[in-house]
Amino acid sequence: MARVLISMPERFLDEIDNVASSENRSRSELIREALRTYMYRNKVRNSQKALKNAEILESLLG
Repeated sequence: MARVLISMPERFLDEIDNVASSENRSRSELIREALRTYMYRNKVRNSQKALKNAEILESLLG
């Protein structure tokens, strides 16, 4: 598995560690899931925008 180095404020890292600890997960596991969730939501948001744009274009071309 590849490794990635990121920078973040200590307070944010402490919050991440607290959540990971409360869920009995590693920091890496929590961050991976957060990124998967972000990418999924972004994909859904983009497909909704594409659908809306297609509807607008369709109504303009009518």
